[in-house]
Amino acid sequence: MRKFEIVKDNKRKNKNTKIRLPKRGTNYSAGYDFCTPVDIEIEPYGTSELIFTDVKACMNKNEVLLLHIRSSLGIKQNLVLANTTGVIDSDYYENEDNDGNIGFKLRNLSDKTVRISAGERVFQGIFMNYLTVDDEENLETARTSGFGSTGN
Repeated sequence: MRKFEIVKDNKRKNKNTKIRLPKRGTNYSAGYDFCTPVDIEIEPYGTSELIFTDVKACMNKNEVLLLHIRSSLGIKQNLVLANTTGVIDSDYYENEDNDGNIGFKLRNLSDKTVRISAGERVFQGIFMNYLTVDDEENLETARTSGFGSTGN
């Protein structure tokens, strides 16, 4: 089952904020728009702090959620996601470290301070199927935490 949920209360980073689950803008939109739960201010050529959305994504085992900056912020404000494209694997959902809380950082490529208000749409998530090689060895590695956990 593919769906978005609010993370468990004990893993929320923005406890007093009403969280809006991602949704598509039209029937033919590929991306689900994620909103920032907090105000963001990024100095020229600077990078925001890590901001957690308090949203997690449940998906099938052969799927991935790819995160991309919304074109309005990329083109008009010169913002990019700090990791350029976010990759949310299916086993990130409900991991013990942060319950699958999806986080992001933004990088300002302009010479002007950029301000984004809480509740604004910032990036979009697109679910995709992926393929693996046929002769891959069985992987014993299991996700135990959040960001970068499989690269230990």
